Amino acid sequence: MAESGPEDRRPATPGSQRAAAGLPGAPAGAERRLRRAGIDPDRLSILHLGLPAGAWRPPYPRWARRLVIGLVLWVGLYALERAGAALPGWLVAVMDLVTGLILLQAACEVFVAGSERLAARLEWDHYVAGTVAEILSTLPELTAIAFVVPVSPAAAFTLALITIYLNTLVFSLYSFFLPKDTRGRFLMPSPITEAGTQVLIAGAAMGLLLGLVMLALSAGDHPKQTFAAHDLALVAAVLLAIFGVYVYKLVREYAREEDEVREALSLSADEIERRRALVYRGVTRSPLPVIAWLLVAGILGSFIGGERVAAFAEVTLADLGFNPLLTALVLAGFAGMSEYVILWKAHRQGEYGIALANAFGGITQVMFLVVPFALLAIAVYQGLVHPGHPELPLDFGLSNLFLLLFLFPTFFVLLELIEEDHTLGILDTTIMTAIVALLILVLVIYGVGGEGVPR
Repeated sequence: MAESGPEDRRPATPGSQRAAAGLPGAPAGAERRLRRAGIDPDRLSILHLGLPAGAWRPPYPRWARRLVIGLVLWVGLYALERAGAALPGWLVAVMDLVTGLILLQAACEVFVAGSERLAARLEWDHYVAGTVAEILSTLPELTAIAFVVPVSPAAAFTLALITIYLNTLVFSLYSFFLPKDTRGRFLMPSPITEAGTQVLIAGAAMGLLLGLVMLALSAGDHPKQTFAAHDLALVAAVLLAIFGVYVYKLVREYAREEDEVREALSLSADEIERRRALVYRGVTRSPLPVIAWLLVAGILGSFIGGERVAAFAEVTLADLGFNPLLTALVLAGFAGMSEYVILWKAHRQGEYGIALANAFGGITQVMFLVVPFALLAIAVYQGLVHPGHPELPLDFGLSNLFLLLFLFPTFFVLLELIEEDHTLGILDTTIMTAIVALLILVLVIYGVGGEGVPR
């Protein structure tokens, strides 16, 4: 660092090390210097990928064991199917679901590990590495939806949307348990609140707009009562465009914050490189062929896991008599476990900012990446593959109306609760839990049949 005054030559305190984003040897006055520059040290985005220093490392990654177990279960199920074994439908459904979830969770961890090693090799800054890892971690979920679409397009549509509400509930519950400051708050990183609150507004507006249009068309005598393939593709394109700008703004805000920290602390070129290296101190350096193999393993696990999830949907719909809504509820409740495991691991390592970013990203990424992917998959299947599927085209039924219209109050309330850039307290969490519970209750009681709006 550049020359520092007498007050900056005292030994570094834990707070000052946190203020300098974990840079060892940071001067005691680093936090004051950041505040003078208009930077809140308590809201800095600090990221350390991989296992923490000194943590026990197994001889093989945990995801490898899960992947092997999932593949063994898959081979066993395939052998039973080929042998024509007569198993109860509920048992087949449970085995398919367990196998699929194990493989999808393993694939999610493989993608994260592969992205971390790629970032370490290419020496990306932490904000780029975190964003790429978060996007890649959704690939298993996208694959599962792609497999569910041919079985039940209605279930795939419901699965994508209901996951938003469940992730909102997880964010609300998790943020309540975060360590709070003297004012009872845990301040969120500013890039998340600045870009994140804007996409919450966009999500609320899109849900309200689509819901009102569907409601108006269904309540009158208008001939349009369903989604055409081009309708779904158009909505998906708009959502993906918003997501692209959101990612750009998020990365740019992280980069701007990093530049401001480096300037405020007068970091030298060597200290900047040292700071970047600290991000990857827990990541294994790997050659490109190993990284490519990891990505291939993730794709394989996603593909097989998605196929098993689709088999579960087929059994529950055809043999057990579940409707698409209940099937999607079951899938959404279990499919997010891989993200929740990543969140819990980050929390246990004390990386609260990473865990919180994952929890919040579970809302924004599902709305603007998973949902448009589901819409595009349904549009392609409807327009090019099987337009005569009994569930196509998707109608403006009660369940679809509820799923879209409830986005507005959910996002609006969440936006209001975090408008002061802090996470939720007990009353905030109770409010969000009540909203999500009410939505699920309304869906189960009134939206199961998928009937249109009464005239």
